[in-house]
Amino acid sequence: MDAPEPDQTPFAAVSAQTSRLGRIYQSYLDRSTPYTAYRWIGTSALLMLFFLRIVLAQGWYIVCYSLGIYLLNLFLAFLQPKIDPSLTQDEGLEDGEAGSSLPTKNDEEFRPFIRRLPEFKFWHSATRAIAISFFCTWFGIFNVPVFWPVLVVYFLILFSLTMRRQIQHMIKYRYVPFSFGKARYNQRGGH
Repeated sequence: MDAPEPDQTPFAAVSAQTSRLGRIYQSYLDRSTPYTAYRWIGTSALLMLFFLRIVLAQGWYIVCYSLGIYLLNLFLAFLQPKIDPSLTQDEGLEDGEAGSSLPTKNDEEFRPFIRRLPEFKFWHSATRAIAISFFCTWFGIFNVPVFWPVLVVYFLILFSLTMRRQIQHMIKYRYVPFSFGKARYNQRGGH
C-alpha cells in the first residue's frame, strides 16, 4: 500500500507553528506599546513577585544578583545617547575639527537626545529577564550557595561607581536623558 505523501514535513509544521506564535506574541507587544505606565506597573509587580519569592525561599541569591547586574546594564544603556558625545568629540579632534555635537551657530543642525536603548526595548528586555529569573528560582540547580551580604555589597559598589561615572558624563557633555524639567514650546510660537 502506498501512503500519500504528507504536504509538510514535521520540521516545516513546527516552523509554521513557531512563526504563528511569534506573530501572535508580536501583535500583543504592538498593542501594548502605547500603555507605558501599565507596562511598567506590570513589570514592577513581576519584580516584586520575584523578590517575594527570593525572600520566602531564602535562596537563589546568585540569580537575583545576576538579574540586578543585567537590569543595571539595561538602565545604563537607557540613559546613554545613541551617539556618544565623547567619541564624536574625539573623532573630531583626530580629524582636525574641534567641535562638539551641540550646535554653536545658527546654521548648524540641532541633534535631539536619542537613546541608545529605547524605552520599549528597555521594558521588554527587563520584563523578559525578570520572568526568566523567576522561572529559574523553581529549579534547585540554580540555587548556588553564596554568602548573600557580599553580593549586596558588590552590587551597591558597582551601582554607585557606574552611576557616578554616568552622571559625570551627563554633566560634562550637557545632556539630560529625561524630558521633565525641559522647556516645552507650543506650535503657536510661545512657551
